[in-house]
Formats: sequence, structure tokens, C-alpha cells
Amino acid sequence: MKKDFKAIAKKIIELKNADLALREKLIQSRQLSNGYNDEMKALHHKNAQILNDIINTIGYPTKDKVGKEASEATWLIIQHSIGQPKFMKKCAALLEKAVTENHANPINLAYLNDRIAVFEGKPQRYGTQFDWDVDGNLSPNLYDDLTKVNERRKAIGLNTLEEQTETIRRQVKNENQSPPTDYEKRKQEMEEWKIKVGWTR
Repeated sequence: MKKDFKAIAKKIIELKNADLALREKLIQSRQLSNGYNDEMKALHHKNAQILNDIINTIGYPTKDKVGKEASEATWLIIQHSIGQPKFMKKCAALLEKAVTENHANPINLAYLNDRIAVFEGKPQRYGTQFDWDVDGNLSPNLYDDLTKVNERRKAIGLNTLEEQTETIRRQVKNENQSPPTDYEKRKQEMEEWKIKVGWTR
């Protein structure tokens, strides 16, 4: 970590911790599955603005600049900035460059690119993004080809999509998350939200 970036690293970690603390609070009150919570939306927006200012100052916060923990925290904040398509895409391009230069984790890039693809209504390449299906199970969002997805996952050190599906379903069960009561209504609201924030038209 560069000495002059220590305060920045500390700030990024604080942003991540606030995000995770709010998520935990929503899990405990069983509100996490009830659409995009207003408090969470406001926090994600604020975190993205602060991180954007940091990126404009020092470039992408890679592990050689801010250390591994703050670099991973950077990715989490970006991953959660779902109401900011331009910011997310800007960060994906910067992260791709950092991965190419071996300064960032390729798994983080896979997750970020998959999330962007899902919001744009395109198939994901690594199958990292999940949502509730019509049967009330968490399943991978649209992806191109299972064999290819698993090959790509293996190439960057991920387990198979089948194994990840099992893990994710177990996790939501442990967190007492439940599927939306009205699947079609939630799907409709999601499509309207994607248009409103600028992911789709």
C-alpha cells in the first residue's frame, strides 16, 4: 500500500462496513427481499459518489495503491451501485485495465461484468448473478451456455455453476430470506426500475 493513500484506504473500508452493517440489519428485520430498500438505495448512492471522487483523484483503487482489503471493498461498493449505470460501466473499464496489469482480481471483474449484463438484459458469461425464479428458488440469471460458463469460471478460479447455485440457496436459507410474494409484480417493478435509472430503454 502506498503511504499517502492510507487515509483513502481507511475511508473505502468504512464505506464497505456501513454497507454490510445495513445489509445485516435488513436481514435481521427480514426486509432484504422486499425490493430495493430506500435506506439501502440512499447508502449505495452516497458510497458511489464518494468512491467516484476517490477514483477521479487516484485512479482505480488497486491493491498496490490501497492494499488488498480496500481494493476488495472498492469492488463491493461498485457492485452495489446498481442505480448508477454510467459509474458502474466506467469502473468496469478501469477494473479490466487493472486486471490486465495484474493489479486486481479477475473474479471481481467477472462479477461486475455479469451484473452489468444482467441489468442490460444480456446473458452473463460467468453465471455469478442470481435472482428468484417463478418456483421461488434462487437461480442464475440468463447465461449463454453452461459448458462455456463452467470453463470460464474454472479459468479464473471459481467453482462450477451448479456448486455455486447450491451454496447461494443454502446462504439465503440461513439468512431466512424468502422469495417475493408476487413474482410477476416484482419482475414488472424491476423492469420499470431498469428503465428509470437508465439500464434499458
